[in-house]
Amino acid sequence: MRGWAALLAALLTGSAFGQASSTNQFGPNYDPKASTGFVDSKQEWEEVEAKMPAYPKPENLLGFEVVAMRNFRFFVDSESIDPAKNGVVFYTMVARSGSGAETVMHIGLRCATGEQRIYANGRTTEKTWSVVRDSKWKLIEPKSVTLQYMTIQRDFFCPGAVPIRSRAEGIDALKRGYHPHAISNQSPTR
Repeated sequence: MRGWAALLAALLTGSAFGQASSTNQFGPNYDPKASTGFVDSKQEWEEVEAKMPAYPKPENLLGFEVVAMRNFRFFVDSESIDPAKNGVVFYTMVARSGSGAETVMHIGLRCATGEQRIYANGRTTEKTWSVVRDSKWKLIEPKSVTLQYMTIQRDFFCPGAVPIRSRAEGIDALKRGYHPHAISNQSPTR
């Protein structure tokens, strides 16, 4: 009888450990294959209309490094970071060349699928937005011309394909130089 009790206790303890290991830091409903990163059988993914933020101000820009693109400097407007309820993180990126030319874009990043959509381009002289007509979701591919988007996705706003939950979380990641849950989790100073 004593052996059965020990076996039963071991099985119960083992299942408890198995259950604990199947959940993770994102909670028991996390599923990286689900469109939002979280399981919700009642709701399919739906597009959310992008709200155009104010044009970025220099004092709100937070820089980030893209290792293979040293001739450009990249920034995110901290005031534009907007994690939506559908798993998309909206943000404004500013790319500045060595000669000082600037490109400004308002972008949506769909973390679960690794896609992005450019909603608007900035008119740098007028400090206004030009909405991109017929923009579509596109997979962020590992190419030299898309490294800035991959860096934002992987290291800052979609660690482990899970969207950040707040503007403050995104700002903290940019100030650190990486998100603490990022797969690469490499600080440039390490």
